[in-house]
Amino acid sequence: MKTRDVKKFTIIGVIAVFCLFVLISSFQTIKSGEVGLKVRFGKIVNTKLDEGFNLKIPFIEQIVVVNIKVQKLELITESSSKDLQTIETDLAVNYRIESEKATYLYKTVGNNYESTILDPAIKESIKATIAKYTAAEVITKRSEVSQKCMEELQAKVQKYGIVIDNFNITNLSFSTEYTKAIEEKQVAEQKLEKAKLEAEAKLVEAEATKKANDLMKQSLTDNLIEKQFIEKWDGKLPTTYAGENILGMFNIK
Repeated sequence: MKTRDVKKFTIIGVIAVFCLFVLISSFQTIKSGEVGLKVRFGKIVNTKLDEGFNLKIPFIEQIVVVNIKVQKLELITESSSKDLQTIETDLAVNYRIESEKATYLYKTVGNNYESTILDPAIKESIKATIAKYTAAEVITKRSEVSQKCMEELQAKVQKYGIVIDNFNITNLSFSTEYTKAIEEKQVAEQKLEKAKLEAEAKLVEAEATKKANDLMKQSLTDNLIEKQFIEKWDGKLPTTYAGENILGMFNIK
């Protein structure tokens, strides 16, 4: 009897566990910011699943969840500029999936759209765009380059229902030779600017000195010089001979 009871309870337990597993497998949760697609034997049979718990047939149906919230993809790639400089770019792309096209995206690509569609499209877009600019322009026109890349990328992925919200170039790295050339150019420009400022300062000083001398010349008339000489003279005549007309400057006869 004990052996039979054990077998009986074992069978009941297995059945109970199986029923519980089937019950749990009959529901799947769809969170906010997600779209659910019900798939039966590989074919989409329902594309309008609501948020929350959704019923499915265990072992026959599955619910594929597509994220329609804003997502970020980061990657590093190399490109060549118009002047044939190699530029390594760190990129951060924000994108989202249009809910209306989630079915088409899953049918044509599946849920691995990042590696299948986005990654190669981003690399192709950045390479095509940077090839139109010199290395110096990529630095000085960074925001413009980012905008052009975003437009190029959007045109490539639009048919899949992928919307590009932001395309950011987070970092630019150049070859050692080009980086050294940029540093040397900056040093030369700094020296040139310093020399220019020093020359301008000297020019201002020279002009100020000239103006002061001109004003002094204008103010030093013969009468003023004579008056200042008389005021400072102690009344003593020089002991050395300076000519017969030394007293003529005082109008003494």
